[in-house]
Amino acid sequence: MNDTQNRHTLKGKSNAVGKTAIAIVVLLMFNLVFGFGDAIQEWAAVSVAEKIGQNIACSDGGCEGIYTGPEFVNGADVAHQFSNAMAAKVGDHLKKHYDEGNYAKVDFSTISMSTKGMGSGTVEFELSIPFVRVATKCEAFTSFDHVGGWNHKPALSRRKKELHPLLMKGHSLNISDLKTTPEGLQEYWIQWKQKKKQSACE
Repeated sequence: MNDTQNRHTLKGKSNAVGKTAIAIVVLLMFNLVFGFGDAIQEWAAVSVAEKIGQNIACSDGGCEGIYTGPEFVNGADVAHQFSNAMAAKVGDHLKKHYDEGNYAKVDFSTISMSTKGMGSGTVEFELSIPFVRVATKCEAFTSFDHVGGWNHKPALSRRKKELHPLLMKGHSLNISDLKTTPEGLQEYWIQWKQKKKQSACE
């Protein structure tokens, strides 16, 4: 093979390697961009969750807070997640009261809920969950949850089935009346005795 043929052969190999390298770079960039997209979506969800948690304050008298922000993020009903965040905070605070000997439960009759801007894309959701003191540890509740929906009846039967395994034998869920807002948010609030913490009450 003469020098000219060698140069053509090497040039062909070089072009092939170059095209392969470009393809690899393009593929890496494609994955990187989509990876960043996923990371941005995860970051947005985390930031909203943190914002929701930061807007809830608890005291000896109960927990309250306001969520103001987008109604949906990445297709998720973020505004309604405020109820999830509130339920978690209330449950934590009921346990804290119990551990300190300040036995309490949620006063369903004075729960306050309000919503503004539903359907507009930006909502304001305000919640107040008051506590009432009880005399004995077995009158207290240490777990709290909810089931709700926007403009549709909450799936209470399903939630009761989901929570039933968490109950002590012979115990039942303590469930509020249906709470609603004029814009159509509907919630049932639920409290019960945690098995481990209140095992003496079985």
